[in-house]
Amino acid sequence: IRDTAKLAKENDLQVVVVTNGTASQEALEEILPYVDAFNIDLKGFTDPVYQSYAGSLEQVKAFIERAAKDAHVEITSLIVPGKNDSLEQMEEQAKWLASVDPDIPLHITRYFPRWKETEDPTDIEQMKQLQKVAEKYLHKVYLGNV
Repeated sequence: IRDTAKLAKENDLQVVVVTNGTASQEALEEILPYVDAFNIDLKGFTDPVYQSYAGSLEQVKAFIERAAKDAHVEITSLIVPGKNDSLEQMEEQAKWLASVDPDIPLHITRYFPRWKETEDPTDIEQMKQLQKVAEKYLHKVYLGNV
């Protein structure tokens, strides 16, 4: 990413990185000078959610905090029924994101079953409730895949 982004910037192109935010701080520092924006997947806001994906919530939070200092950051949260769809979890997530920057856009995205996943699609009414909760803290909250 660093080498390609550097070439892109040398040719007056903008660079957007879509990531799950699990890169080390050292790797982030290497690419940050060449990246204009990040779209970061925030898979949930509890350790058990991240552990189910073999990830670290704290690592992703640190990535978001650092990236937001020097680049435009947007967050995407795929809402999977029974995993990360609670209003309480969204409230904690939105409150924390607002502490970083209340202008960070949050995309609340509807899940659909694919491959080995079998849960029903995310209920649209639940998504609207999640949006209302997030809008108490964030200025830009969007629903996706609805």
